[in-house]
Amino acid sequence: MNRIVCLFAFFLFSSSLSMAADPPNIIYLMLDEWGYFESGHMGHPELLTPNIDEFAGQGMRFTNAYAGAPVCGPTRCVLLTGLHSGHMSMRINDGFSPIREDEPTLATMLKPQGYATGGFGKWGIGGRGTSGVPEKHGFDEFFGYYDQVHAHTFYPQYLIRNSREVPLAGNSGDSFYEGDTHAQLAIFRESLKFIRENKNQPFFCYLPWTPPHGLWGIDDDDPSWQLFKDKPWTAGQRTDRDARVYAAFMHMVDRQLGEILALLKELQIDDNTVVFVCGDNGGQDYFKTEERPHGFFAPNLNPATGKRFRAGKGSLYEGGLKIPFLVRWPSTIEPGAVTDQLICFQDVMPTLADLTDASCPKTDGLSFAPTLLAQPGQQAHDHLYWEYRDQRAVRMGNWKACKRGNRDWELYDLSLDVEEKQNIAGHHPAVLKKLVTLAKSSREPVRPGEVYDRQLMEKDRRQAPHRPQPAQK
Repeated sequence: MNRIVCLFAFFLFSSSLSMAADPPNIIYLMLDEWGYFESGHMGHPELLTPNIDEFAGQGMRFTNAYAGAPVCGPTRCVLLTGLHSGHMSMRINDGFSPIREDEPTLATMLKPQGYATGGFGKWGIGGRGTSGVPEKHGFDEFFGYYDQVHAHTFYPQYLIRNSREVPLAGNSGDSFYEGDTHAQLAIFRESLKFIRENKNQPFFCYLPWTPPHGLWGIDDDDPSWQLFKDKPWTAGQRTDRDARVYAAFMHMVDRQLGEILALLKELQIDDNTVVFVCGDNGGQDYFKTEERPHGFFAPNLNPATGKRFRAGKGSLYEGGLKIPFLVRWPSTIEPGAVTDQLICFQDVMPTLADLTDASCPKTDGLSFAPTLLAQPGQQAHDHLYWEYRDQRAVRMGNWKACKRGNRDWELYDLSLDVEEKQNIAGHHPAVLKKLVTLAKSSREPVRPGEVYDRQLMEKDRRQAPHRPQPAQK
């Protein structure tokens, strides 16, 4: 009887997808280091995010969403390949390291379904001159930064389009903070252009934007900067201005999201466009002061309860992995929906496969399309696994085990201790043993991509004013 019920539920779910008149357009907007509580609808008292707040009310908010990794490059790798960090090919965060040439991505999955595929922002899984460039992984067009070290300035001399340099007028490349052409504004313009040019066919518009991540340079006449430039905030010397620019950046990307949604309405494609908005990894406690020990904008601090996710970016505690995750699809998703369905970045690929009837490559993910569509048949993860450098973490239900270096494994019950303050490993040895076994079985040796032209790859890295050391061979 249970099998019959499950088959019937699957039939209903499959039928609901096949009845769609046209495949949906997909916009995936990922904001760099956007913290879980850094928006108005989450109770933030100072950051202005009216469009994000309205977006959350018009779609579905996931309260239990996790990044693929706690830093930029690896988390993008999980998102784009559908493999968790114990299986993927790019597990370091040096800026240029690539995925392999033979690896499928979200774009290669969607291309056979007739999708135009464009990306605009920070790629992060293969610098120029490597096996990981986006145009070899299903993207018709990618404009922005390939190497994420290049993305450490908003005033570079050039950005990259399909591995070719696009000069930015008036930028000397000598300063984080000054130039005539702000990179995010150029990237945003290209985002809108792609949507306009592909309005009459299904499109996948991937927007891994760099803001609000620093370093924080902004045009003096930017309307978002005008809202914050005179705030009487004190964070200490240069960081006074940086804190104000960070707030302006959050408003800038919020403003740009509003323009994208307005464009969808103008083009009469809003109803059949599913838009995802999320962070890329946990927040960071920038601009700490004695009065604001959790960071000036406290990205991981719940303003309603005073509880804080432990640590932040770079850590496998909750503060490094919990992210905001919102989905809006006017014709399909009930407005104002909130779900505690546990999801992680590897789930995006099978979800998009379900929504577009695409053939999904082998992944570590589970589709959360049933949750989006309020349909039966949603599967739950047996466990989730993360690794980064010398850290390991595994979650099973509400249990989470963490380990760093040669230290002992720690165990937390997230249903009782979301702040991960009480290590209860000694009280539940059987649970910990099972989680450690799962962690060990979740890892395989890395099979990395290749660097073909080291000089070309390093040229982009030198665009960042701090001039990083050449990558090790």
